[in-house]
Amino acid sequence: MKELEAIQKLTDSFTLFPSIGSKTAERMAYAILDMPIDEVNRLIQSISNAKTKVHPCPICGILTEDDVCSICKSESRDHSTCIVLENSKEALSFENTNSFNGVYHILNGLINPSKNIGPEKIRINELINRIKKEGIKEIIIATSGTIEGETTALYLAKILENEDVNVTRIAYGIPIGANLDYMDSLTLERALKGRTKIK
Repeated sequence: MKELEAIQKLTDSFTLFPSIGSKTAERMAYAILDMPIDEVNRLIQSISNAKTKVHPCPICGILTEDDVCSICKSESRDHSTCIVLENSKEALSFENTNSFNGVYHILNGLINPSKNIGPEKIRINELINRIKKEGIKEIIIATSGTIEGETTALYLAKILENEDVNVTRIAYGIPIGANLDYMDSLTLERALKGRTKIK
């Protein structure tokens, strides 16, 4: 029997999600068909709300629903210390440790020549501007231990040599090749406390 076109299109849509293969996508499509229409409408509305209401903070790049995120607005945070991360989701991992009271800067990617992602395509210039404008004294580079993460960290350390800022790298309590969003709070806390100076 030939697959119905509407189900096939729905299945294809679910395969756009990370780590969702064709079989899982197909199960998700059939699960949608089994849902009551009010639950389907709630799901559609939730997706629409997330897409229209959530946006990057204009200062740090963390996802927020406000004009400026709560971390950048907070007067109780240490604005002289800044963790540099690949994406917004990783900031949540550090916040869950309750051991960091500084601010963040989201690069929105890593340097990756094989994918034509150079330094100009991630938020490095914005970081340099923040250092000058906000008086940041320490940059903690917390990119992942992948080749791309290390390349980005080394590049950042090099271009920040001429800035009046200490540059440190989180310690390797985090396994090489691991993604930060899979790390437990204790591992992240130890990595943060054991960061090393690279400039």
